[in-house]
Amino acid sequence: MSEVSRVLTFDDLKRITGYARRADVERTLHEQGIRIFRGRTGPWTTVELINQAGGLKAGTQEQYGVEIL
Repeated sequence: MSEVSRVLTFDDLKRITGYARRADVERTLHEQGIRIFRGRTGPWTTVELINQAGGLKAGTQEQYGVEIL
């Protein structure tokens, strides 16, 4: 899997959280301890940062990939 495919865009985050407004998406991710970055087209994050917020360590077999979307 390429590094680009491990980035979750604002559209991905809207679908995952169920919210459409940028502020709602950002608030939800912040409340869950997921680090986000703010880009021109909206917030984005990575699968690794979501796994990290869930308590999974880098390099473990338990990490979820973007194919779960």
